[in-house]
Amino acid sequence: MVKPRAWINQAIAKIEADYQRSADTHLLKVEVPQFPSIQLYFKDESTHPTGSLKHRLARSLFLYGLCNGWIKENTTIIEASSGSTAVSEAYFARLLGLPFIAVMPANTSQQKIDLIKFYGGQCHLVEDPSALYQASRQLAKQTNGHFIDQFTYAERATDWRGNNNIAESIFNQLAKEPHPQPHWVVMGSGTGGTSATIGRYIRYNQLNTRLHVVDPENSVFYDYYHSRDNNLTNKQGSRIEGIGRPKVEASFIPDVIDSMQKVPDAASIASMLFLEKLLGRQIGGSTGTNFYGVLSLMKQLVAENKSGSMVTLICDDGSRYLDTYYNPQWREKQKLTISSYSKQIEDFWYKGHWCEL
Repeated sequence: MVKPRAWINQAIAKIEADYQRSADTHLLKVEVPQFPSIQLYFKDESTHPTGSLKHRLARSLFLYGLCNGWIKENTTIIEASSGSTAVSEAYFARLLGLPFIAVMPANTSQQKIDLIKFYGGQCHLVEDPSALYQASRQLAKQTNGHFIDQFTYAERATDWRGNNNIAESIFNQLAKEPHPQPHWVVMGSGTGGTSATIGRYIRYNQLNTRLHVVDPENSVFYDYYHSRDNNLTNKQGSRIEGIGRPKVEASFIPDVIDSMQKVPDAASIASMLFLEKLLGRQIGGSTGTNFYGVLSLMKQLVAENKSGSMVTLICDDGSRYLDTYYNPQWREKQKLTISSYSKQIEDFWYKGHWCEL
């Protein structure tokens, strides 16, 4: 067995070498034909090796655990995740030769389960989404493992001042654009880690950009943002995988957010399907949530006769959701009627008219 400190050094070196082999993700510009004074950009996080925004988070969480001495040789890694974070963490666990168990809601898409298994991870499915933490802690105790706990450590595992985080990447890529400081950055309320990173980075660099966070149905973050009641809970889990939580999480920092919006799940799916046609590729439901938030803010900019830029994220690839969001039978079973939102989005995008629903 390698000496503990030597093994940690080797593990960090492996992660850093993996990062060195990777390129940054693209910032895609999308033309807005009805409103040429507004520039819209998508930061395409689906091009990471594990196919989602969560690749950045997983890397940071592993480095945080290693540097804190929580992850050692042969440590079993446990995570509570709706899928994408677990996929990325399974990748890094395999890189380090560590066992990995994902504790996930039973309704997690089969594509994500298959990806976790592809990277050598195991899946522990839980019927009650509110029981993920208890099950994760029990597994960590049984295996003498480490519960990596993205919802507690996401906001502190990433260096928000720079060091190649997503905020620094976005603003560097905007440097030669007509409006390098966007009016808005729009993103979903996942762990809270990315919104904390972006919000802190904006303040640290004295930028005029504002941060807008969108929250799906069955999530408490929007209500917490307004009430600051950290005892809020919801017994139902979010149908938009990767964002929305049934309880207030330690990594969600409301004071770095300038505004929040609750987005109906039907609007998220309608936006996702519209983007599939606009971008010529399939993307996930959380990207649809982001885009609906973008359109809502774009409507305000148009009404105020303002020009400028907006940035949001492509969080992951839509191939993970072929059995759910892209499946009309699944949408019907979930009672997600998207036709009115689809018309609202198309009328605004192609005709410049926003009809309130």
